[in-house]
Amino acid sequence: MLYLIGLGLGDAKDITVKGLEVVRRCSRVYLEAYTSILTVGKEALEEYYERELVLADRDMVEQEAGEILRGADEEDVAFLVVGDPFG
Repeated sequence: MLYLIGLGLGDAKDITVKGLEVVRRCSRVYLEAYTSILTVGKEALEEYYERELVLADRDMVEQEAGEILRGADEEDVAFLVVGDPFG
């Protein structure tokens, strides 16, 4: 399953409880890193979420989306977005 999870706008703790639970059980977690800038760094998110994050820059999202989707039909994958992922 591919999960799109909004991170809020402030810091690592703005994620919902349910979103954090999903992130912690995913086999891969991508952090969208080109449309918005979070006020905390990747390392702070990794520490709070207890997961390694893969930075997904514009090229990855637009040209290598297959890599993000790879295996999402068999395992849980999260795509983290600053703010609202549907905004």
